[in-house]
Amino acid sequence: MTLPALDLNFVHAMFPAFDQPALAGQRFFENAGGSYTCKPVIDRLFRYYTERKVQPYGAYAASRLAGAEMDEARSRLAAMMGVETDELSFGPSSTANTYVLAQAFGEMLSPGDAVIVTDQDHEANSGPWRRLAARGIDVREWQIDPASGHLDPDALWRLIDDKVRLVCFPHCSNIVGEINPVAQLCAALRQQGIWSCVDGVSYAPHGLPDVGALGADIYLFSAYKTYGPHQGLMVIRRELGMQLPNQAHYFNADTLYKRLTPAGPDHAQIAACAGMADYFDALHAHHFGTGPQPDAATRMGQVHDMMRAHETALLRPLLDYVSGRNDLRLIGPQAADARAPTVALEHARAGADLAQALGGHGIMAGGGSFYANRALHALQIDPARGVLRLSFVHYTTPDDLDALISALDQVL
Repeated sequence: MTLPALDLNFVHAMFPAFDQPALAGQRFFENAGGSYTCKPVIDRLFRYYTERKVQPYGAYAASRLAGAEMDEARSRLAAMMGVETDELSFGPSSTANTYVLAQAFGEMLSPGDAVIVTDQDHEANSGPWRRLAARGIDVREWQIDPASGHLDPDALWRLIDDKVRLVCFPHCSNIVGEINPVAQLCAALRQQGIWSCVDGVSYAPHGLPDVGALGADIYLFSAYKTYGPHQGLMVIRRELGMQLPNQAHYFNADTLYKRLTPAGPDHAQIAACAGMADYFDALHAHHFGTGPQPDAATRMGQVHDMMRAHETALLRPLLDYVSGRNDLRLIGPQAADARAPTVALEHARAGADLAQALGGHGIMAGGGSFYANRALHALQIDPARGVLRLSFVHYTTPDDLDALISALDQVL
């Protein structure tokens, strides 16, 4: 299928932030820290708080509607990711979800069992697993190349033996940006009876993946980076999820989407997550037509590919600009097709200083370590000095990129 060009006028009309006087003239390049929220999410959140802010799943109309909207969010988003409805859980954040998962694995695994983590990860998908060492679990580190940040699959296989039960790694790093071969890795791990836990926080903003096709046993990402409210979304496949010890109230042990989320759910924010599905479906209908529709995962795949094509086209001139300067070190691949549009740059000046300077030119960017201190150490970058991170998504325009490059010229 030939992909249609992304209609940026339509896209911007779906995000109230672009109409706000307070943001006028600003170019947003810190999307890896959190995206703008789309209008369907805001509308659903407002409606919930004004019409349905009651205990859900009760006998009266407002309560029934509240519960139905929460169920709608779970069922529609799960279908878009190619998984069963009850395999999707909502929690307060991806960090919290991972911590609970690690507690469950800690109860199930035995001393001497091994878990593999990487030093490419955000600390949320590294730190909780490393704490299992205190329980006698052998925690092994799959290390990145110190020059490029690349995770070499051959290095992973050298760490694997019959003690390894779980491998935790990112779909792409929030610093390195390289897209790791998730489907191939998960398939190979499954053949050896090893579970996979994939941190998708830095990938999902560029189009929700077909988790069913990827084959990950666990896939985590954050709604506030995928145009929604501040929730962590976790797919855990039923076979594994029902093996793990229950972490919730004992009477919720038989419900997969409840047993690994011990905290009381944020009803309003879960309901508002259905607005993410509204937005992705609106993108599909606008660009691919409103005739007979394919299934939800296929629709999401087409939207994903269209978003990625737009982002990749914008990324190429930025990478070309960086490669033409000898005062910048690009972290991760030079090829736009191989990475997400999350571009970390090392410079003689601290990342936070560069971000502040860019702010004076209307560029909203980030500087620091971004909770990826282990990756920066491995890359021989002082986390206290950090990097400048320029991150964008599908609503970014060619004019935004031109403004960014002009501002970089002036600041550098």
